[in-house]
Amino acid sequence: MKLALLAGAAVAPLLFAQPVLAQSTQDAPTTALEEVIVTGRPVLRNRTDDTVPTLSYDLEYFQRFEPLTVGDALKRVPSVTFLSDVLESDGVRLRGIDPAYTQILIDGERVPGAGFDRSFFVDRIPAELIERVEVVRSSSANRSGDALAGAINIVLRDAYTLDGGYVRLGAIRFPGNQWGETFGAVYGGPVGPGRLLIGASIQDRINPKDKFSTRLDRPGGAIDNVEVQTDVRDGTDYSFNAAYSVDVAGGTLDLSGLFVRTDRVQLEDSIEYRGGRQSNADLLTINENDLDIQTDNWSLRADYEREWSLGETEIKLGYAVITDEQFEFENEAEYLRDAIPFPEEDRFTADQTFTDIEDAEVSAAIEHEMDLSDSLELEFGVQYVGKEREIDIAESPRVRFTIPNAPAPRPAQPPFGPAAAIPGGLSTIEETRIDPFVMLSGETGNLTWEAGLRYENTETTIEDQTAPAALRTIDNDYGLLLPSASARLQLTERDRLIVSAARTVRRPNFDQLSPATLEEERGDSDFRGNPNLEPETAWGFDIGVERQLGDRGIVGLNVFYRDVTDLIEDVNTGVVGSAGAGTFIYTVDNVGDGEVYGVEFDLSTPLDFIGFDTTGVFLNASWLDSNVEDFLGERRFNDQSDYVVNFGFTHDIPTWQAAFGATYRKQGEAFGRVLAEEVTTRYGADLEIFVEKQLWSNTVIRFTGSNLLDSAKEEDFNKFADLGDQISRSFDEYELERETAGPVYQVVMRVAF
Repeated sequence: MKLALLAGAAVAPLLFAQPVLAQSTQDAPTTALEEVIVTGRPVLRNRTDDTVPTLSYDLEYFQRFEPLTVGDALKRVPSVTFLSDVLESDGVRLRGIDPAYTQILIDGERVPGAGFDRSFFVDRIPAELIERVEVVRSSSANRSGDALAGAINIVLRDAYTLDGGYVRLGAIRFPGNQWGETFGAVYGGPVGPGRLLIGASIQDRINPKDKFSTRLDRPGGAIDNVEVQTDVRDGTDYSFNAAYSVDVAGGTLDLSGLFVRTDRVQLEDSIEYRGGRQSNADLLTINENDLDIQTDNWSLRADYEREWSLGETEIKLGYAVITDEQFEFENEAEYLRDAIPFPEEDRFTADQTFTDIEDAEVSAAIEHEMDLSDSLELEFGVQYVGKEREIDIAESPRVRFTIPNAPAPRPAQPPFGPAAAIPGGLSTIEETRIDPFVMLSGETGNLTWEAGLRYENTETTIEDQTAPAALRTIDNDYGLLLPSASARLQLTERDRLIVSAARTVRRPNFDQLSPATLEEERGDSDFRGNPNLEPETAWGFDIGVERQLGDRGIVGLNVFYRDVTDLIEDVNTGVVGSAGAGTFIYTVDNVGDGEVYGVEFDLSTPLDFIGFDTTGVFLNASWLDSNVEDFLGERRFNDQSDYVVNFGFTHDIPTWQAAFGATYRKQGEAFGRVLAEEVTTRYGADLEIFVEKQLWSNTVIRFTGSNLLDSAKEEDFNKFADLGDQISRSFDEYELERETAGPVYQVVMRVAF
């Protein structure tokens, strides 16, 4: 039944391909041939006329490196970092800070995410679906204020994007000599009285990694044990999208549907040895951890615009859902617990966990624009979002027995009892938002500006079936006034100054709101959420200059600052924890302030000024910093990289109908500190290349290689039993972990028709 609904949501736009009124006049769409044949001149960043500071990149900017996902594409834009495994690009950390501070939009609209921090994993969207990506550095009154770090707007192809169609076929060689396939097809053209775009894709993603951990009693101390681990993530992405645009009753009706499914299996196998000696005599544990994931994203949207005597009115309706179903199974055999030698196990344990999360949002808006004069425009409206998030996380009782007391005969899979909800694992969160806004914009000489006011009213109801009866249902309401203003001043024919200021917000994580108590969640201490948390807010400022180089090149420099208040940090309730004396129950509260700031540089230009018209170069460099005070003193915002640099080139050879290029990326060190644990993360550099050749008038073949430098992820973990040990630096464990994966190669052919 659910699959039928999903398919129906995506196919619904096709049902409107019936005669209604004559087709509207629009700019001519790009032909499929132009979409496929991109040789001839470098593809650069767009120069936008937006008043709010915005960087825009068409699909062609990324396409030559054949990114599999939107996350892969975003690695090439300024100030985007990731704190993911090698070859993974999931949670966008704009300006280096937590993904929850970045608003992810699809076609300008919010999308729900499965994560407890409300973030949306961009590796769930295949790159083949996008028309362009916009990095919106500041906020406007007509857009949700959940964008403390900024917003990433993923603009999908619409019905006026393409005239004709093309097919994409490819083979991918992943590390470990594993092979996958990629297939995509898209068509756009007139159907009935309007225009239709329809597309589908299937692609494999396999990421086998090797990990090695060394655990010591303290930094520079004796080795306690080492762990050798393999981690294979094997999945397939399926996507379907459709859009239909038609004139209705004097206006334009746009309908769109999107469905994306990620089927993925994660297989982690590890062996642990004592003292760093990898021998059977020192075997400690053998662990098998399997995770089966199915994530579905789907949405259906309708947008109607109509001009009349008093301006233009727009009505929006939307429904978006993400479902995340997971099954995790873990086996562990422990050795050296008694005198029985290898290969007999001393103890065998097994766990299984079931996760089912559904997050649905219904949205609606009515907005109106009108001219007050030749140079002044008024925009106002009200936006509604109704969210319901259902969480069901259950575990079966742990199976544990010792040899020789194992059940006879020994089962292939242990006899688990019925699963029961974990603390905080059976809950519903409902949020209702009604956000009115008003905005003025105008143009005076060389100055273009906008200023607006937005009020976000949020009503939240939390029902947690695992909490004590008195805390089972809690309401929390709050309202926020969010002013914003931006201006663009044309200094010369080629130079302009862009400034902006805005108040933005970050709402609490869902797991921080649950009143359930999680035992030994903070080292040996417990944790209990706070359903009365208020959101974090920030005043932000961006000041940037941009210069046009030649006919098509752009160079820009931007400075940003965010003053964050009501930061959410751990606090001690003073109540003794479940582990007894010396442990406590911790919670979270709005107790701190912080600052985020940095400098962003970007360059995108052909080298025509030195005679290389068909060579383009690009350079993005961001220096990122922040400051916050926690229970141990000052630190940066958790896991913020101190810089990210990306540069490269493309070179077209028109006489050969060929092109090639390369890009190099390096992300700086990141440090994070929470109660009882600290981690420092470093990444190696990443090199990618492409070579393409036009075979026939409608066909291009492209070879790409990524992770050619065998980039490694290195993490240093400081682990403590409690806050007192963390302050005195009395280590529970010091761990060094290194994760590696090999190169990925693709051969892709596109054929236009």
